[in-house]
Amino acid sequence: MLFLNNWRDEECEQNRLAAGQTDFQRDLADRVYTSQLIGKVPDLVMHGGGNTSCKTVTKNLFGEKIDVLCVKGSGWDLGTIEAAGFPAVKLEPLLKLRQLSKLSDEDMVNVQRANLVVSSSPNPSVETLLHAFLPYKFIDHTHSTPFLALANLPDPKAAMHEIFGKEFAMVPYVMPGFELAKMAAQVHEETPHIKGLLLAKHGHFTWGETAKQSYDRVIDHTNRVEEWLTQHRANTSVQIKKPQALEQQDFLLKLRGSLVNCSEFAITPVIFNVIQTEDTLRFLCRDDVSILAKAGVATPDHVIRTKAHPLLLDFNDVKKSRQDLIELISSYVADYKSYFQRCAEFSVAPKNMLSPLPKLIWAKGIGIIGVGATAKEARVITDLAQQNIKVMADSADAGGFCPVQEKDLFDLEYWSLEQAKLGKSKPPVMQGQVVIVTGGAGSIGSAIAKKFHAAGAEIMLVDKNLEQLEQVRSLIDPGISILQIDITQTDAPTRIVEAVTRTFGGVDILISNAGSAQQSSIIDMDKQLLRDSFELNFFAHFMLAQEVFKAFREQAINGQILFNVSKQAINPGQNFGAYGLPKSALFFLVRQMALEFGGDGVRVNGVNADRIRSGLLNDAMIAERSKARGVDEATYLAGNLLKKEVQAHHVAEAFLALAKSERTTGHVMTVDGGNIDASLR
Repeated sequence: MLFLNNWRDEECEQNRLAAGQTDFQRDLADRVYTSQLIGKVPDLVMHGGGNTSCKTVTKNLFGEKIDVLCVKGSGWDLGTIEAAGFPAVKLEPLLKLRQLSKLSDEDMVNVQRANLVVSSSPNPSVETLLHAFLPYKFIDHTHSTPFLALANLPDPKAAMHEIFGKEFAMVPYVMPGFELAKMAAQVHEETPHIKGLLLAKHGHFTWGETAKQSYDRVIDHTNRVEEWLTQHRANTSVQIKKPQALEQQDFLLKLRGSLVNCSEFAITPVIFNVIQTEDTLRFLCRDDVSILAKAGVATPDHVIRTKAHPLLLDFNDVKKSRQDLIELISSYVADYKSYFQRCAEFSVAPKNMLSPLPKLIWAKGIGIIGVGATAKEARVITDLAQQNIKVMADSADAGGFCPVQEKDLFDLEYWSLEQAKLGKSKPPVMQGQVVIVTGGAGSIGSAIAKKFHAAGAEIMLVDKNLEQLEQVRSLIDPGISILQIDITQTDAPTRIVEAVTRTFGGVDILISNAGSAQQSSIIDMDKQLLRDSFELNFFAHFMLAQEVFKAFREQAINGQILFNVSKQAINPGQNFGAYGLPKSALFFLVRQMALEFGGDGVRVNGVNADRIRSGLLNDAMIAERSKARGVDEATYLAGNLLKKEVQAHHVAEAFLALAKSERTTGHVMTVDGGNIDASLR
């Protein structure tokens, strides 16, 4: 499929007017505009990939004009980049560096930072010198899928000449940095008439005197390669086999547990992202898939995210036991350790081995699985993986997939400038934890989701009210997963566990929060009202907890179940029998499940809250209960020992505290501001 040219004169002009009147502001506005056009198309650049620049003029504090290079900064994504993402670097000192025969990475970074116009700017791209040495105002560097397929052919130069004639020149593979910048500049000077450079195993450079001219060339060049590849693509049809949904679910749970329990390399729970498109499943059925799995990556830049190779699992592996999967993972680990030892031996500086566990899994019949510490990381991995398999397939069909080899991949994987992109900050306390929150659209459920999300957990919000679920998601994070379902439905537990497994690979914490407070005196109580209350306030909790516990056992990585009980369980309120009776049963269930689940390392705890503004205690009920007690609403809500209203976020804090209490089970925590009659102490 060809790429569209999305340039719009009116949009560009609006950006210029909003940016300001100076040449510097207008040049930067054009640079931002076309960078976003490129970055918003995944097959042109992938996460953090590619870089763009413009050469322009600004003034220093003395009003003197200085030439600067505005180049993409580290940590910015082209699809969303703003002017602040293009640090301005004084151009003259950069050009002077070309006189040197050698330049260390540390010195290169130091020179670039020392010549920033604004000292607080992000680090300029590792490709800064290449942008500086090429004599053009606007320069675009992309890792588009078609160009990567071209760059990884056995003879990319011959194919390049077939497509572009003398319009292009090729730069042999060299690791990004000073040496590549000098080599590319030399190739350009030897062929000054060219309109683009093909960087072997790496990508595409083009340029122009205007942002539009450079962008037009990006689209034109990429489409010409795509048209050439289309002529070489194999049109083979394969029969795709997929396991049944339950079999897939069991496999993902076992696989997640196997990664965590893999001998000495045990880690905190991981998050999966599973891609099961027809194209992906078809690729995994290729006759050469085992060869491609060992071949390498489409561009060395991807190795820090995906590692050099995926773990390839065959159709039969899906049915294997957890121990068998651990053995397959251990074999992958052994191969990685051997790779590290072979390459580290020739490294100038000592290297500490990164985790040898796979970051990417190719599972026949299942799809490709990104393995991340967070859902975001897992999605980045599968996005890159999808581009990789397209490149692999196209290169293989057009003559062969021949990426950079082991030593070059190692150099990139353990390059300090690349590792810096991943960051080394301390992870949030709940990172890697997948949390189901039922009643997620209500006041308490949304407060719980907000608190756990802020602590780094991945959230699946469950509720029967879709509109309110979407509102809660928009307030917390658009990336939060939601599931509309009535938890009293017979199949709700299996559907919830299936959904969370399909989305994240498994589950670590169930916060069983949904409920409703029915009012009636015992003498007047309708049996159906009581039955309905038990269905929602007890049986729905019980059945979902059962199903989640089965998932915990399949994963074999412990887990937690947290119930929202109620002070009604031990301190009944007038005319609240229909609510208190099932809650009393739920209170007992906490202790019974703690007793029976503890042998599997599963903790079961609960929270008893009282007088929380929510769907249970709405404005009408607050007014009614206040009137019945002969007090105003504020006094009613603060009717506790502390004389302070208890709010939903206080309940959420209690759930988080229990989730972090590694040696606590069978406990129910009160959150009521102090109520001696409801006290468990």
